[in-house]
Amino acid sequence: MRKIGMTSDNHFDINQVAVPRVIKQQAAYLRQHHYTDYLIAGDLFNDFTRSVAYVNQLAQQLQGQCRVYFIAGNHDMIRGTNFNQLQSSVNAHYVHQKMIAFPGTDYVLIGNNGWYDYQFANLSGKSAADFAQWKRAFWVDGAIVQPVSDIERMALVLKATKMQLQQAANQGKKVIYMTHFVPQAAYISHTGRRPRWAEMANALMGSPRLGQLLTQYHVQAVLFGHTHLKYPPRQIQGVTYFCAPVGYGTKRHCEWRWGTNFFNEWQACLQTYCIK
Repeated sequence: MRKIGMTSDNHFDINQVAVPRVIKQQAAYLRQHHYTDYLIAGDLFNDFTRSVAYVNQLAQQLQGQCRVYFIAGNHDMIRGTNFNQLQSSVNAHYVHQKMIAFPGTDYVLIGNNGWYDYQFANLSGKSAADFAQWKRAFWVDGAIVQPVSDIERMALVLKATKMQLQQAANQGKKVIYMTHFVPQAAYISHTGRRPRWAEMANALMGSPRLGQLLTQYHVQAVLFGHTHLKYPPRQIQGVTYFCAPVGYGTKRHCEWRWGTNFFNEWQACLQTYCIK
């Protein structure tokens, strides 16, 4: 049996975490509770080089006991990387556009950073150019340099995902899919005190087309983050979705629900999925 731990949106730098200490705490917890695999769905740091270094250090401490895999969230993409590197192999722990087997099972992990195509926004009369302009002016992703439009980047996500899902289907494999951005409309809110601002933000949450693809290929489980809202596991059209991001625990913006410190909140948000 494989016991898989799943997390997202740890935001170590924003949460001002003492990373060496937390690595030891996380490694000890994962060992103590006999996890065989640990999946991280993005947003570790606002710097990809720091995210890679953290994963390497954690994996070293867990070597031979628990495998560690991660993808990049939008925050990881802000500094320390570029579009071409993010599309490359990087290292054995980075699983964007990769398929990883779970030994002793007929399951595979498919990872993709994901992106967005504005289709979650409920704003009539707005063009792709309007959403892109708002992003550059007001959203953290405005600092991310890319050689393609958001629509084109999402098309790359869908193309790579479909190819790998078809490959898994041809091999008779069951799929656990990990991405950062939202794949289902059920996780998008259209209420709030600033509805137009909220809808512009919704445009940058993800894409319903990814959820349609995951349903079409009968994916078993999906891990994602990005929302900073915590949900219990839920099944949508036969697919089980996991989304319980750690989020921010700052005085200005506290999203923690269960913990008084980072490690307690991480532990409470850690999702578990067991396969045979």
